[in-house]
Amino acid sequence: MSVHKHHTAGVAGKLKYGIIVTALIFAAEVAGGLLSNSLALLSDAGHVLADGVALLLSWYGVRQAERQPSHKMTFGYHRVGVVIAIVNAVSIVAIAGVIIFEAYQRFQSQPEINSGLMLLVALVGLAANVFVAIWLHADRNENINVRSAFWHAAGDALASVGVIVGAVVIMFSGLYWVDAAVSLLISLIILTSAWAIFREGMRILLEGAPRHLDVREIADTLRSLPEVKDVHDLHVWSISSNLHALSCHVTVDDVSVSRSEEIRRRIEEVAREKYGIGHTTIQVECNTCGNGELLCRLNISEEDHDHQH
Repeated sequence: MSVHKHHTAGVAGKLKYGIIVTALIFAAEVAGGLLSNSLALLSDAGHVLADGVALLLSWYGVRQAERQPSHKMTFGYHRVGVVIAIVNAVSIVAIAGVIIFEAYQRFQSQPEINSGLMLLVALVGLAANVFVAIWLHADRNENINVRSAFWHAAGDALASVGVIVGAVVIMFSGLYWVDAAVSLLISLIILTSAWAIFREGMRILLEGAPRHLDVREIADTLRSLPEVKDVHDLHVWSISSNLHALSCHVTVDDVSVSRSEEIRRRIEEVAREKYGIGHTTIQVECNTCGNGELLCRLNISEEDHDHQH
């Protein structure tokens, strides 16, 4: 088994155990919320449900990324995970909307709450969510789905802290509206995490340049290499959150094929070592094609059919 496959299998295993723990938390919080009449607990259970779905879909996304490329899917299935992450984000927003509506209803009518039971269940939920977050922490920067699942668990741990504080306040003050206030706080946590995941996923699907990379800086770096006269028609994008690609045209002097190969390999080395770009497509030429602009304008016209990239 290759190192990549071994790492992927390890990530999938972590996600699977996370799913099991999250399902147990969900069952406990639903039961505790109904018995204690706590909207904050039920809200947290909704967040936990989103966590469970996120973990399940993340596990599926990681498994899909293992599939080999084909003649129809030449880049493989890495973006399945990105689509799943976006669906996750949208579902989280829907759950947050339900929580906000229920919190509004609770502010209008404040039912009595069993704060002792609420506190006990929230403590169990906090311990379990901290465990899941720590379990996923090491791999959170390797995959958008793992990062999505990690922030789900971390956000739910924060939400559990809010429920605990609310339970203590209710226990000693009898202010039942605190339960609804904590629910609103949880919904804000949910919406913040959803927006971050949605924004990154859409950036990848729209083939935007990775946020941490400056296209102009990359062009200047390539132009500074020996024998590289100019760089144009430059594209930098992400196949998935941790797989970045680059394509460009490089103008050089009229040199031998073997020398052109050396220049190309040097560009690939710089792209990989300095910018973390592992997939490159470089066209070496001695005369600038097209208009020679750094960024290629993709216009559908007869002229474009004659301009080969």
